[in-house]
Amino acid sequence: MAEWQQNRARRDRRIEAGIKLAEGKIVAAGDATRLLEAVIQPGDRVCLEGDNQKQADLLSAALLAADPARLNTLHMVQSGVVLPAHLDLFERGIAKRLDYAYSGPQSARIAAMLFGGKIELGAVHTYLELFARYFIDLTPHVALIAAVSADRDGNLYTGPNTEDTPTVVEATAFKDGIVIAQVGEIVDHVPRVDIPGDRVHFVVDAGRPFFVEPLFTRDPALITETQILTAMLAIKGIYAPYGVRRLNHGIGFSTAAIELLLPTFGERLGLKGKIATHFALNPHPALIPAIEAGWVEQIHSFGSEVGMDGYIRARPDIYFTGSDGSLRSNRAFSQVAGLYACDMFIGSTLQIDLAGNSSTVTTSRVAGFGGAPNMGSDARGRRHPSEPWLKAGADADPVSPAPLRRGRKLVVQIGETFGEKNAPQFVERLDAIELADRLKLDLAPVMIYGDDVTHIVTEEGIANLLLCRSPAEREQAIRGVAGYTDVGLARDRKAVEGLRARGVICRPEDLGIDPLDADRSLLAARSIKDLVHWSGGLYDPPSRFRNW
Repeated sequence: MAEWQQNRARRDRRIEAGIKLAEGKIVAAGDATRLLEAVIQPGDRVCLEGDNQKQADLLSAALLAADPARLNTLHMVQSGVVLPAHLDLFERGIAKRLDYAYSGPQSARIAAMLFGGKIELGAVHTYLELFARYFIDLTPHVALIAAVSADRDGNLYTGPNTEDTPTVVEATAFKDGIVIAQVGEIVDHVPRVDIPGDRVHFVVDAGRPFFVEPLFTRDPALITETQILTAMLAIKGIYAPYGVRRLNHGIGFSTAAIELLLPTFGERLGLKGKIATHFALNPHPALIPAIEAGWVEQIHSFGSEVGMDGYIRARPDIYFTGSDGSLRSNRAFSQVAGLYACDMFIGSTLQIDLAGNSSTVTTSRVAGFGGAPNMGSDARGRRHPSEPWLKAGADADPVSPAPLRRGRKLVVQIGETFGEKNAPQFVERLDAIELADRLKLDLAPVMIYGDDVTHIVTEEGIANLLLCRSPAEREQAIRGVAGYTDVGLARDRKAVEGLRARGVICRPEDLGIDPLDADRSLLAARSIKDLVHWSGGLYDPPSRFRNW
């Protein structure tokens, strides 16, 4: 007779081993390593939170302190490889295999460790893709998560940075895995139950807050005039003609410039109420002036941002908040919103090739993708129409009958022709292909595939790839906005002029924009202090962003 509760029996044995160190569900911080050694087994799949911002840093350190003779060859399945301890686990032999999505702060080190054979790579995922695999073939045996507080029954309050926690916990707890949470404090009553206690097996009292990275703060003082120009081009040349209201902005100074131009340049163009009203977006401080000026109607957030709690609490009409006033963020839900409910994604990249493929991976840095491939992909399952979606579909396919023609999401890559350290943004061949060759990967780590990219914006102008009717036209459209890079200098000038005549390429002057008007005086806020002023003192920026 088949035994149908083997997983549950194994879970119960793990709980029994760990409960010797607990008072109820509560475990002292000093016993965290012993707890992990008791409940984790060699070869387990372990999800260590590891989010975009929120880090279970105490549990990271506790796992790192484990005896490699007892804990080894773990398969880490975590969205963010952010802390040094995340990679130290592989150096010590505690972890062996890695499936992840984002590694920004550790991108150079992770590249070196991959090439050095210290990490066995599963795949570099998008967030939503990795979350999906938690429920199929990468289900964690143990999840190590972080929360603001817990009561003695294990009910968790995650505060504004809920992020990945609900997804990780559900996949683990409902498949007979073990959930261990580090919390800043034990309380009699949590302000809001974000994770019910019956899904949490142990709570480690860290006695301090978990680490949060202010990932989405961009100081307006660092925005350049070139970035202002590309923002002007995007607003007048893409946002306005397509009437884009539902969108996602990537991280970067180019999109921060757009946010800060809405109440000034956008107002001048009469676009208020016509564009940029609904966002899937973290609480970007740079969007405060547009919110205060009445441009923004609603924002659903993947996570929070340091210093924005007071502002969010005072603006419940804009953000999703609980009865306690704190943000309710959810990375999985916001990724789905960005994939299906948004009409446009606009963000930056490091390299773009002649087909429009883009990647943030180079031979020296493996930063991962985060959510960009979800935001920046055409959702072929979408069925609800909207004006921008239908217009983009008609641009791409003017032949098919309208009732049967697929719409298209606008996927925009915005940046300068030369990026950091004067590296060209446009290349003949992505470094991602060389990386795949060196690591013998079946698939090169491309962030956004060229057939999803609809527009490229640089200081040279806009290339509307939807209007290209052949790969050759597409190549020349990209070369046409690649400036003085080698890719740009190799353009066919006659072909580029022909594309410009058709409106495939738009120069600033074609849109009535004088590059000399791209001045910092156009920014609604020119410093972090200006953002604080716009917020009425509600925004409390991290100390490193204060210069007054």
